[in-house]
Amino acid sequence: MNKVGFDREKYLRMQSEHIEARRRQFGGKLYLEFGGKLFDDLHASRVLPGFTPDNKLVMLQEIADEVEMVVVVSARDLAGNKQRADLGIPYDADVLRLIDEFRSRGLFVGSVVISYMTDDNKAAKAFKRRLERQGIKVYRHYPIKGYPNDVAHVVSDEGYGRNEYIETERDLVVVTAPGPGSGKMATCLSQMYHDHKRGLSSGYAKFETFPIWNLPLDHPVNIAYEAATVDLDDVNMIDPFHLKAYGESCVNYNRDVEVFPVLNLLFEQIMDASPYASPTDMGVNMAGHCISDDEVCREASKQEIIRRYFKSLATERRDDLEPDDSEKIALIMSRLGITRTDRPVVEPALAVAKRTKGPAAAIELPDGQIITGKTTSLLGCCSAILLDALKALAGIDDKVKLLARETVEPIQALKTEHLGSHNPRLHTDEVLIALAVGAREDENARRALDQLQHLRGCDVHSTVILGPVDEGIFRSLGVNVTTEPVYQTKKLYRKR
Repeated sequence: MNKVGFDREKYLRMQSEHIEARRRQFGGKLYLEFGGKLFDDLHASRVLPGFTPDNKLVMLQEIADEVEMVVVVSARDLAGNKQRADLGIPYDADVLRLIDEFRSRGLFVGSVVISYMTDDNKAAKAFKRRLERQGIKVYRHYPIKGYPNDVAHVVSDEGYGRNEYIETERDLVVVTAPGPGSGKMATCLSQMYHDHKRGLSSGYAKFETFPIWNLPLDHPVNIAYEAATVDLDDVNMIDPFHLKAYGESCVNYNRDVEVFPVLNLLFEQIMDASPYASPTDMGVNMAGHCISDDEVCREASKQEIIRRYFKSLATERRDDLEPDDSEKIALIMSRLGITRTDRPVVEPALAVAKRTKGPAAAIELPDGQIITGKTTSLLGCCSAILLDALKALAGIDDKVKLLARETVEPIQALKTEHLGSHNPRLHTDEVLIALAVGAREDENARRALDQLQHLRGCDVHSTVILGPVDEGIFRSLGVNVTTEPVYQTKKLYRKR
């Protein structure tokens, strides 16, 4: 059975209390930078079993009348069409998705900030116009020469002072973004600089789940964060400022350590003295206090690192990249003494592929049972394990056919004869639709469909890179998928 290693209720309680204490500390407006994901923090839910993906949003909803949301997106990411890997959508689409989600939860979205804006960035300009046509306020922040090392220039009218001032209405301003490196901290510090120029009182705090400051540097939870951010060159490190000030070893990461002198100077200019002695002091994260079973979280984090390894391998194969990220994660794995085959679904899938000489897959159910599937004339391997997993969860005999051949064959004919498909096998979406249709008359099909919710959090491994349809279905079901870095065919063109 799935084990829990994190106390969600304790976390919500402690986190709310700590944020409220930080608000009282500054008295006026508080800019609260939210790192990570606000309502779909899937990484946190995987490495801290029991942490639900919307924990942070639930907490904010309790004080919705006092909160204003500001979403930051980097013009560089817009120009590069950067994707949210866990959702498979670009950052511009995710900004719109975030706004819709916040509004649906009763949270006020004040504006969007486009950071690192330049005159020649056509994608960012187009997105700005698109947002403004929807009635959304958009502010521009610009690259700052020498950031963050040239502190005197950064904290000046030519640095933060050049950015457009964000007009906010509420005292707790939550600054969030589609992903890391978007410029959230710079946005907060820029606002404080402008507030000071206007004679307004404001403060800054950071809510960053990872790395967890009060876990050891070599704890798998913190190492899993390194694996998740290898493309950013983030490095976990002992906070040197905290060690000097308090004689305590706390974990932070390089970007916060690098920018800390800027924050210190800003506070000194506004308050004569900084309220923070270290980057760790800036944080309000209580996650480390809410781990209820350390061993469960350690093991979950090791599994996440292996997932990240396979994901990097597949991305490098798909995009014809050098193996930089996968090699970095391989080093991380060696530090922990784990290998790719420590993921339980890997070897069973490979064994079936070797025996059948075709693509295969394996899924681990919540009770630890592993089900394998092979490719047949009717079904792809992922469709096969999906049906067999639902049968197992529903207690249906393995010999029972949920989809009759006479149901599958007309769908195959439609695909190949009318829709131009060269692959007659049913994808996972087609299998689920056929199953839903059959459920009108078939009790077994109904029972199988009722088990879909229990697939969330299950692990799957495929011996070939999945197509976008199967990948999307598994993502929607909450299944954690890894693949070998090979394609089923040698075709040069592939759908994205």
